[in-house]
Amino acid sequence: MDMNIKSVEPDRNRYPHCIVWTPIPVLTWLFPIIGHMGIATTEGVIRDFAGPYYVNEERMAFGDPVKFWQLDLNKIEGKSVAYDSSISASAEEYKNHMHNLCCDNCHSFVALALNNMGYHGKNNWNMVSILFYFVVHSRYISAVSVLKTWVPFVLFVTLVAGLSLLVPK
Repeated sequence: MDMNIKSVEPDRNRYPHCIVWTPIPVLTWLFPIIGHMGIATTEGVIRDFAGPYYVNEERMAFGDPVKFWQLDLNKIEGKSVAYDSSISASAEEYKNHMHNLCCDNCHSFVALALNNMGYHGKNNWNMVSILFYFVVHSRYISAVSVLKTWVPFVLFVTLVAGLSLLVPK
């Protein structure tokens, strides 16, 4: 049986074996590829490192996901059991971590989960590799999700460009 047959259900906020992403107000407006990340269990329950010593379950710190990357459970030795236990172990570990925006954050939490499960035969996942893979493999949930991510950035760039035209030379 193919383990990837569970489908994503955004209306129920269920993302089975997915890495999920949502914009962070202001930060994503300036840098649209930077946002908040979590990882969901095989049942689709999202876990995310939301702040110092706290790992969310069900809801993400900055709102519902707008993008997801559904992982292939066939790329994990031990499949769904290893997948879910790796997320649980990572959550327990991160309940002991102070949150740091630059180096020990939600992306690091997801990287630890992927390293624990040996996803894709790797055990050296980090913030940069996750960002790269996520940009390449993720999909927006809807057209509204695309707008939610990119409209603030486009408005900001337009405002800056417009203001630069007003500055006398």
